[in-house]
Amino acid sequence: MAIAKAERLMNLALCLLGTRRPLSKRELRESIEAYLEAGNDDSFNRMFERDKDDLRELGLVIATVESIDGEVGYLARRDSNRLPPITLDAEEAAALGLAAKVWQQARLAGAASGALQKLRAAGLPEGVDPYEAHGALEPRIPVHEAAFEPLMLACRDRRAVSFDYRKATAAHPEPRNVEPWALECWRGHWYLAGWDRDRGAERVFRLSRITGKVRSRGGRFTAAVPDVVTVRETVAGWAGETADRSALIRLRTDAGYPLRAKATAVRELGNGWDELEIPYGHGLDAWLVEFGPDVVVLEPAELRADVVDRLRAVAKG
Repeated sequence: MAIAKAERLMNLALCLLGTRRPLSKRELRESIEAYLEAGNDDSFNRMFERDKDDLRELGLVIATVESIDGEVGYLARRDSNRLPPITLDAEEAAALGLAAKVWQQARLAGAASGALQKLRAAGLPEGVDPYEAHGALEPRIPVHEAAFEPLMLACRDRRAVSFDYRKATAAHPEPRNVEPWALECWRGHWYLAGWDRDRGAERVFRLSRITGKVRSRGGRFTAAVPDVVTVRETVAGWAGETADRSALIRLRTDAGYPLRAKATAVRELGNGWDELEIPYGHGLDAWLVEFGPDVVVLEPAELRADVVDRLRAVAKG
């Protein structure tokens, strides 16, 4: 089915690009075999309108022209669908090569590689290899979660989704219905920011805690989406980057270096332990749990309770 549609779209694009005058629906139907097999006029009209919209979404500029006798025709003028010459200097090529190296998983890897190959064929300077430039810098954005791709598409299409989500303090997942805003990578983890319909508030979800399939709810949501800076600040706050007070923890010597890097004060206790004062914001409990038995929370009491709850949830599986 997918191959048949791709072939039909290609044939329609070739017809529209190859004509010097507008072609009517009747002429297009007679020229494309798939349209001849459409059956009745209603089926053909629906198929043609979908195909025309798909081609426009892919970037093809299709002009609609009405003749003197009122008949509507279509064509894709070459001058409207021709890209200007692409010229890249060495620095621009290096930047594109660096960007293409970022994606290592998911279908974005193939898209980035293919796009860069096309740009290279379009006129990169001789002797410049965008893949090897600045080779000492190897950026990586890992995408291991199966939820990444359907959520990325849902964010793009503004479609609400539902999924089962297990909070760090819960033993079992709960259903969530969300209007997705954007995906953000923070400290090596992917997060979804969006509007939780059931709770009537903005929420941030860590993709690694989404269980099962992400299901589309159908139809586009029309609520406003915050700008990218606001979304990033929301994720940062939920991921523990926004601190408004301090916490006191005990940390094993020679362990927890990320915590030591953020500490505002460190005191040696002896017997293999240090005492650290660190910024305390939303999400710190989830981060501390990752260090397991190397960390003991001293104060405040609510942070200690949250960490204990998360550890109990992990123990329950």
